[in-house]
Amino acid sequence: MQASALEIRKGYLLDYQGRMCTVIDWSIMRNDRRQYVFVTLKDLLTGRVTELKEHGDTKFEVLEKDNVELSHSYQEGPEEVFYDAEGNEFRCSVEAAKDALVWGSDKYIGFLVNGQLVTVSPPSSVVCKVAECAPPMKGANASWKDAVLENGIKIKVSNLVNVGEKVRLDPVTLEFRERVSG
Repeated sequence: MQASALEIRKGYLLDYQGRMCTVIDWSIMRNDRRQYVFVTLKDLLTGRVTELKEHGDTKFEVLEKDNVELSHSYQEGPEEVFYDAEGNEFRCSVEAAKDALVWGSDKYIGFLVNGQLVTVSPPSSVVCKVAECAPPMKGANASWKDAVLENGIKIKVSNLVNVGEKVRLDPVTLEFRERVSG
């Protein structure tokens, strides 16, 4: 299906110069005479990021995709192996799955194109344990402090969070959502 640069959005899967890419950022810039669309694409096979400045009527080939819930099983050579709830096996390159696997989640979202797994993304929220942070400050609940999670990623958390506690966050934006008990 063809779509103009004005019609594509973040998360779309495109065929760009023979490569399968996902749109990771998209914005419109208007000046006196013209309208431009800035598009950031990520190649699903190599992980290479490409930034484009296109006219609004530039056409892109949008690929049809299906989302499936997967669980990670193991790595075999240059491929990661996943299974769905029915036990069907799906494989994709290590590069296509590495950003999602950092989170160590039970479930992942796989993008299938023509029955082939092309990329894996983390769920909308993940729970991680805090490995390092400043001690909690009573009475300062409206402010934030830096914390390092057990997977090595740095985020901002509430001042009431302590080392060893679990927190729920958005894995894409790294936005802290809440403390998790237990």
